[in-house]
Amino acid sequence: MKKLVALLVLTCFLSYGQKPRARDLGVPFTGTTGVFNAITDVKGVEVGYSTIISGNGENSVGKGPVRTGVTAIFPRGKAKKFSPVYANWYSLNGNGEMTGTTWVTESGFLETPIMITNTNSVGVVRDAVLKWYVDTDWYSGDDWWYTYPVVAETYDGFLNDIYGFHVKEEHVLEAINNTKSGPIEEGNVGGGTGMMCLGFKGGTGTSSRVVKIKDSTYTIGVLVQSNFGAKRNLTIAGVPVGIELKDTLNYKYNAPPQSRRQEGDGSIIVVVATDAPLLPHQLKRIAQRVPLGIGIVGGRGSNGSGDIFIAFSTANENAFNRAENVIIETLSNDQISRLFEATVQAVEEAIINAMVAAETMEGINGNTAYALPHDLLIKTLEKYNRLKK
Repeated sequence: MKKLVALLVLTCFLSYGQKPRARDLGVPFTGTTGVFNAITDVKGVEVGYSTIISGNGENSVGKGPVRTGVTAIFPRGKAKKFSPVYANWYSLNGNGEMTGTTWVTESGFLETPIMITNTNSVGVVRDAVLKWYVDTDWYSGDDWWYTYPVVAETYDGFLNDIYGFHVKEEHVLEAINNTKSGPIEEGNVGGGTGMMCLGFKGGTGTSSRVVKIKDSTYTIGVLVQSNFGAKRNLTIAGVPVGIELKDTLNYKYNAPPQSRRQEGDGSIIVVVATDAPLLPHQLKRIAQRVPLGIGIVGGRGSNGSGDIFIAFSTANENAFNRAENVIIETLSNDQISRLFEATVQAVEEAIINAMVAAETMEGINGNTAYALPHDLLIKTLEKYNRLKK
C-alpha cells in the first residue's frame, strides 16, 4: 500500500509538470523544515540561476555541447547592497576552489554574494561580479579600493564543453538578476547543470531545518552543488541504494576524459545560511559539521574531490562598522549543538533533493548521466521498510 501511494504521488507530480522532491517520493528524513524547505527559509536570502544548455553530439571546443551555468546567492538580498554578514568556511578535501575565503577567515565577514559555477569559469564569474559592483554602486558610494568576490566551483567537463569557456558576463548578470526568495528550482539548474553525483545525475539541491533554542526559533538553510561520490556508497534513509541499483543505469562515457576519472572523483560546494546569532568561530564549527551530512549519503572526501563549505549568519545586521564599536548578540557555545544537528540533517536532504530533481542528461560525445530512477528508489525503500507513509 505504501508503495502504491508513493507511486500515485509521483504520477500526480509528473501529470502536472512539477518536479517531486525526496519527501514527495516517501523518503524519510528527521527534523522540521521551514516553509519552503530551502535555503531561502532564512529571511533575506535570495538565490538566482543562469542555466546554459545547447547542442548535442560530438564535442567541438568552443561550440559545445554546453551543459553549465551560474548560481548566485545573496545573504541579505541584492537590494540590500553592501551588507556584510558574519561568516567562515571549511574544506574537507581541497581539490577545488572557493575564492575570497582568505579574507573571510581573516576578517570574519562575508562582504559579497556567493557565486557557484564550473571549474574553468571561476575567473570570468569573479570579474563579472566586480564589474557589477561598479555598475550598480554596490558599495553605496563608499570609496572601496579592494574587494574579494566569493566564487566556488565543481567540475562539469564530462558533460560540458568546459574548455569552450561558455560562461560569459551576461550569464553572471542573469543569475544575479534572477535572484529571489521563496521556493527555488533544483536539479539541472545554475552551476549544477552539468554535475553528477553518487553514480547518477547530480546538480543543485536545497533544504532547511527549524530549531527552537530556549524561547527563540532559528532556521538553518542549505544549498548544495553536488558533483561527488561513488555509486557503491550511495545511501538514502539508511538504505544501500547504490548497491541495490549497482547494475542499473551506470554513467555512459563514449570519449575522453572518462579514462582519467576515478570512481568517487568530483566535488561538492555547500552553502549554509542561518538567522541564529553566531560569531565567525561558531560558523566555522557549523561548516565543519557539513561533512557529517555528506557522509550519511555516501561521500568519502576522495582525493579527486573538492569539498568546500561556507556558513554565514544574517543576524547582527549592524555588526560591520569601520569607524565605531558595536554591540552584538551571540548564542553561547553550550546552546548551538541543535544547530549542528540541523546542519547535518539539511545537508543530507539537500543532496538527495538535488538527485531526485535532476533529469537524465546527455552531454559531449554522447556521455550520459542518468537520473536516479524514482520508481526503483521507491521499490528499494519499500524493500527495506523505509518508505514513509
